[in-house]
Amino acid sequence: MEEFFNNVSRYPRYLISFSLGVFLTALSPLLPLFRRPSTAIVTVAALVAFLFFIGFTLRAMLGLDAV
Repeated sequence: MEEFFNNVSRYPRYLISFSLGVFLTALSPLLPLFRRPSTAIVTVAALVAFLFFIGFTLRAMLGLDAV
């Protein structure tokens, strides 16, 4: 039984490392864009616009708009 709980206690560490790996792999192509200030500003603006777009889309799809 102790081995079972030892095994189960490893899952949060696996989840964190897997999530960080996916996050870093997704962002690694964007890192060269932050070397120049002009492309960094455009990249940050595009990321913020994308997040707002996703947020507004999910609110409209789920009917969460305040009436």
